[in-house]
Amino acid sequence: MFFPKKVEIIEVGPRDGLQNEKIPVSTEQKKELIRQLVEVGFKRIETTSFVHPKWVPQMADAYEIATYCNEIGLKYIALTPNLRGLERAIDVGVPQIAVFIGASTTFNKKNINKSTEESLLECIPLFEKAKAHNIFIRAYISMAFTCPFQGNVSFEEVNQVCKRFVELGADEIDIGDTNGFANPKLVYERFSRLRELYPKSTFVGHFHDTRKMALANTLAALQAGIDKFDSAIGGLGGCPYSPGATGNLATEDLVLMLSEMGIETGIQYEQTKQVSPYAKSLSSRDR
Repeated sequence: MFFPKKVEIIEVGPRDGLQNEKIPVSTEQKKELIRQLVEVGFKRIETTSFVHPKWVPQMADAYEIATYCNEIGLKYIALTPNLRGLERAIDVGVPQIAVFIGASTTFNKKNINKSTEESLLECIPLFEKAKAHNIFIRAYISMAFTCPFQGNVSFEEVNQVCKRFVELGADEIDIGDTNGFANPKLVYERFSRLRELYPKSTFVGHFHDTRKMALANTLAALQAGIDKFDSAIGGLGGCPYSPGATGNLATEDLVLMLSEMGIETGIQYEQTKQVSPYAKSLSSRDR
């Protein structure tokens, strides 16, 4: 079995973990969560989203959160779903952005009334503008395994998006099991094929734990040569546009597994575990 010596864990709790919370989480509470995560040792954190508050009210304080991250010198990621969001991110000095496209056209049509191809065309000016400002681009392929609306998502559908992201110059491509229905065999096969087709590209694994297979899927991705993973402290999360999807892979569980396997992450399990209760206190799921 192949295991890397080192893995990067990208913490996504402050953004992906909190975006779907119906009870407002204050800006100060978010700052405190970010502060604790930085103290634990996380070098890259997805902290906010420059999306219209009408669609994701929990992210209405994006400018304030980004300003705080700049003040503490954090290398952070902010979601920018469109050009307007990117312009706001540029104004505040965001160093890394994230864009999302679903591999499932059915998913895209249901949520933004655009096909996957139409969404890809809209990415062109966004990528160009971000690159003109030397901003790191994380490109998410959501619903990369299955979709709650169409069922199985084919490799061809995933590759359609991946190929375009590679051509546009994405700095890393994040493969998302957005509704948490992937399995280890499918994960291994899909990541292996993508790495064969795009050996120079950097891939990230993003697993939700809907069916309690997120750790098993992480192991499968490790076997396929993936050494970067997203996770959310306390298992926070749940995609607002994916019915039934539960939280992300819990950071503390991922850190424990990797440390027990002798894989370096730069994060200590005991310290991470101490942040989890505070993170969970921000979630209505645990109140």
